[in-house]
Amino acid sequence: MVTETSPYPRFSDEYWMDQALELARQAWADGEVPVGAVVVKNNVLLGQGSNRPIGLSDPTGHAEIIALRQAAQTLGNYRLPGCRLYVTLEPCLMCSGAIFHARLDEVIFGASDPKTGAAGGALNVYPLEGINHQTTLRGGVLAETSSALLKKFFADRRRRED
Repeated sequence: MVTETSPYPRFSDEYWMDQALELARQAWADGEVPVGAVVVKNNVLLGQGSNRPIGLSDPTGHAEIIALRQAAQTLGNYRLPGCRLYVTLEPCLMCSGAIFHARLDEVIFGASDPKTGAAGGALNVYPLEGINHQTTLRGGVLAETSSALLKKFFADRRRRED
């Protein structure tokens, strides 16, 4: 769902995060928690995903996992060296494990997740020296937009439950 209407400079971190945000908005429209992710290598989109655990009846249906699977299929390899993952919410422990196994070079995320984030929110597994692959981590890219989307989603959900 890459769009050419992004207000950010083409191929900047903000551009790619904006693409992930579009996927997050699609997740919301589908009744899922609004998280989106894209995998990029040399400024080429290899994979994209939005949260789909409800629709897929699959606890592994996180945006990151879906984007990683698609990127692996695109490259014909389960390892994704040289790739960056842009995701609107800090990855959880499951997604972080998949990121390490995929050998991603870098993860760039938007909003922090103090409850289940494994990149500094609830815990941080990225600097652990015992892990056989080190992935660079950067947070805060379009964090306010990502966070606002999530807050609005959960506020809307609470209103409907009342």
